[in-house]
Amino acid sequence: MAIDTRPPATKPSPVRRTGTSRDPERDAGRPARSLVVALVLASAALMVVDKAGGDSSPVDPVRRVVGEVVGPVQAGVSTVVRPLVDLPGALRSNGSLRDDVGRLEAENAELRNQLGKAGYDDQRLADLEGLRALSGDIGYALVPARVIAIGPAQSFSSTVTLDAGSDAGLRSDMTVVAAEGLVGRITSVTAHTATVLLIVDDTSSVGGRIGENMELGFVRGHGTLGTDDRLEMELADRNLVPKLGQQVLTWGSEGGSPYVAGVPIGTVGKVYESLRETSYRAVITPAVDFTALDLVGVVVPYGTKGRVIEEATP
Repeated sequence: MAIDTRPPATKPSPVRRTGTSRDPERDAGRPARSLVVALVLASAALMVVDKAGGDSSPVDPVRRVVGEVVGPVQAGVSTVVRPLVDLPGALRSNGSLRDDVGRLEAENAELRNQLGKAGYDDQRLADLEGLRALSGDIGYALVPARVIAIGPAQSFSSTVTLDAGSDAGLRSDMTVVAAEGLVGRITSVTAHTATVLLIVDDTSSVGGRIGENMELGFVRGHGTLGTDDRLEMELADRNLVPKLGQQVLTWGSEGGSPYVAGVPIGTVGKVYESLRETSYRAVITPAVDFTALDLVGVVVPYGTKGRVIEEATP
């Protein structure tokens, strides 16, 4: 028979319950909660005491001391920290300001450009209106053209080149005018350009009449463009003495070529007697400033196709 040598089983002793929890984390959190509760109660008590004390609150001295100590510290911290806190907004503001500056500079440049062109545009508009009025005065349509070159051409010394030619209906011996009066006549054309002999050239001769008494004469150029723009008029009536300020107009060629009638040439600026020829001559001040030519008109018959300027219809 086997003998059981194991010790007799014993019952586990009962566990004594104490105030200690088996959860260490929970036990560690209890003092913290107690401290928070105590601080809340203390704050509430101070608030009650301060409220009850009114102006003579026992807490007021402490509050002043804390304000004197903590206030400068808060101000210093704010001075140091505020630029760092505001830095992102400042960067955004600087970027926006740069965009605004760029936009304003572009607008300013555009306005300066418009201002610079305003005088030029106004002058061209005035020239166009002047050509339209002249078209009605002389009874012809005008093909507008711009002066694109100035100087000698072919065998002539005082010429300009226009940006219109045979494709626009132009041909030789057509009258060229500006808003103020007579410019010259076309001497040659290409498909897209025309050469104009100016009336100030010393080879030019234009039939003219004094507007007040219709006396006829010949107006001749006296020199080269830019150096001597004088015109001289020799009257058919050698005994007639022109008066200063009288206007001289073209009397016109047969068929209107090369000069149509009624175009202003200039005004009498000076009168002198030619002893050799026993006659009087007049120095004519041109109506046109030949060194500032831009928009001109070439006289063409009414009904000419293409771009023309005609008298405005009321």
